[in-house]
Amino acid sequence: MVDVPKLNRADAVAALRNPLAFIADRWTPEPRTVQRAALAALVMSVVIVVTGGAVRLTSSGLGCPTWPECTDGSLTPTQALSYHSAIEFGNRMLTYVLCAAVGWAIIAARSEKPHRRSLTRLGWAQFWLVMGNAVLGGIVVLVGLNPYTVAAHFLLATALTTVAAVMWQRTREGDAAPRPLVGKAVVQLVWFLVLAAVLLIAVGTVVTGAGPHAGDSSDVKRIPIDWETVAKLHAVLAWIVVTLTFALWFILKAVDAPSGPLARTRELFLILLAQGVIGYVQYFTHLPEVLVGVHMLGSCLVWIGVLRILLALRERPGTEPAVPGPSAEATVPTNA
Repeated sequence: MVDVPKLNRADAVAALRNPLAFIADRWTPEPRTVQRAALAALVMSVVIVVTGGAVRLTSSGLGCPTWPECTDGSLTPTQALSYHSAIEFGNRMLTYVLCAAVGWAIIAARSEKPHRRSLTRLGWAQFWLVMGNAVLGGIVVLVGLNPYTVAAHFLLATALTTVAAVMWQRTREGDAAPRPLVGKAVVQLVWFLVLAAVLLIAVGTVVTGAGPHAGDSSDVKRIPIDWETVAKLHAVLAWIVVTLTFALWFILKAVDAPSGPLARTRELFLILLAQGVIGYVQYFTHLPEVLVGVHMLGSCLVWIGVLRILLALRERPGTEPAVPGPSAEATVPTNA
């Protein structure tokens, strides 16, 4: 039987004053552990978006009609409420799972040796985005699922996914200055791709806010525009993103770019094709709920794919390679 060491008074005080530093002094995670923690936070940021879409698509947005309680005087659903309450409450509970994943990422990043402050900051940025979106989610309920607040809720969740994706990438890199792997023209093309993807996602939220599936019932106010017109604009932007992705792949092949950017571009192109098929099918089949939910998942994957291309355009080694100086060159033997 192994004796568990007891904390003395000084350790207890240190743990209360700065628990992260206390854990970091006693635990050094493997690099793979830090990477998995960051990946878990990224996966949960996508899961919370998909389950939030399920709340909307099952007309459960007001299953818990108040916030932070589910009903007046009860934090959990009561028997008087329907299954919509269980769906809405379940999505709220997943927020705690997301917090746990983000917390694990913060602890793992803080405990890594040597300490990388940039990773810890990315973890804390996720934490505050989760807290902000939780408050915004409460506002969404309190204002009766106003479509503008619903759109803001989704965009803030996308911001969380962005930070989580960047942190996951940074856990697999060093802290040296980034070195470009492609030319400036390619970088500019990728930034155009990023801008087009941002517009695609933003217009998609407008389609949701104006369309028939954006709220719990016909009583919920819609954004007062023709949703089919906005849906066509959304499709045009999607084709622009596809075209830019194909052009990027063609240019990368032409300039014999490294395998990393090429692989990320190919992955995004395949995701876009699948997302486009789902989008057109759901449009011509009058928006079946299952396909709309899959389309929301695809939206997250498209954005992550765009970010991975942007981050693949440079490399950050763990340490800068040593450059031989004059003395080193003088020691190299030469033939007379």
